[in-house]
Amino acid sequence: MENKIDWKGKLTSRKFWMAVVGLVSGILVALNMDEQTVAQVTGIIMAAASVVAYILGEGWADAAHTGDGGP
Repeated sequence: MENKIDWKGKLTSRKFWMAVVGLVSGILVALNMDEQTVAQVTGIIMAAASVVAYILGEGWADAAHTGDGGP
């Protein structure tokens, strides 16, 4: 039985990134951070997630066109 993690699926998944944002937000609130800091951190995470998903998605799409199977 193989427990291989599908990183392509995880890093391009909106559900995954929302879970990350929820976790980080919860931690920041538990640490008594102010609302503005929590909002800024979650915004940065979502912006970074968008870039990561776009880069990986384009990379796999380009790889599929060249036939080498992806990164």
